[in-house]
Amino acid sequence: MALLTWNEGLSVKVSQFDREHQELVNLINKLHDAMKEGQGKQVIGSVLNGLISYTRAHFAAEERLMKAHGYPLYEKHKREHNHLTMTVLDFQKGYLEGSVPLSQTVMNFLKDWLTGHIQGVDREYGPFLNGKGIK
Repeated sequence: MALLTWNEGLSVKVSQFDREHQELVNLINKLHDAMKEGQGKQVIGSVLNGLISYTRAHFAAEERLMKAHGYPLYEKHKREHNHLTMTVLDFQKGYLEGSVPLSQTVMNFLKDWLTGHIQGVDREYGPFLNGKGIK
């Protein structure tokens, strides 16, 4: 069973970012499934690396578009992105060092952060970008 299911309530009404958010949901679910199945550190580590890499690329794309169109909440949004990136990198470091197990707590953090971020600050930029002709 998936940890997180994509639904229209997660749509920000910007097709590029909806597709990217769906991929982030898939990556979190893949990580969750690997963890549940007791897969080795290498499998979980590669999925976690993919999640970090994809998140960075997605955040950069959002930030470029916001900045290019003068989004007034750009700095606030960028701070949220930076905070998540640092938190996930800390999880990864602790996991790789064996000091922080990849647990349900970590998975719930990722799920809650992603849904909260999309339904909160990401949803705020949707109407702004739509008003600039970006769908």
